[in-house]
Amino acid sequence: MPKTAKRSGQQGKSIEEVLAYAVSHRTRVQVLTVLSEGVYSPDEIARIIGEPTGRVSHHIKEMLDAGSIELAKTQRVRNAVQHFYRAIEMPFYSDEDVAAMTPQQRQVTYGLVLQTILSEVMAAFWAGKLVSDPRVWLTSCWFNVDQLGREEIADEQGRSWERMREIEASAISRSAESGEETFSVMVQQLGFLRERKGPVPPPSYKH
Repeated sequence: MPKTAKRSGQQGKSIEEVLAYAVSHRTRVQVLTVLSEGVYSPDEIARIIGEPTGRVSHHIKEMLDAGSIELAKTQRVRNAVQHFYRAIEMPFYSDEDVAAMTPQQRQVTYGLVLQTILSEVMAAFWAGKLVSDPRVWLTSCWFNVDQLGREEIADEQGRSWERMREIEASAISRSAESGEETFSVMVQQLGFLRERKGPVPPPSYKH
């Protein structure tokens, strides 16, 4: 059983409630984006996002209680114990791992992934990064397909994801030689069955 299924919703909240709470406040969104990068204390997070430590600590406590984040370690600093937090660790799940999960375990796992996706999107949106990026790509569309078509879409997304990794490796290699500074580009992929079926487009419709 994935540990993520146990840790989410510690105050009796459902994963849906945990997700909605985590991304409903700008400070919590910023905390999530920082903790997705590594382990930090409230003081460190406050300096990074430019918020008062007290406010950050309050949101961290609430997020920890809800199961949105987890305690990574404690460390004694002078006469006090410092707490360090991280995003909930998500191991790589193979298709076989996912198939072995219960529906509730998959719901929790997907909810935590969506928490990361939505926090990154909202943080970039609020910061104006979307309008300032000349190559921003935002696309959303439903496709009505048969079972084979569903499999083909998933396979195509898998190939695209591997290509992204190849591009990153080449970019890092080039920057190491040229000294050019790199920057973070968030690439996110979603592919899922809709809550309801969309209307079938006419034969002349072209995407």
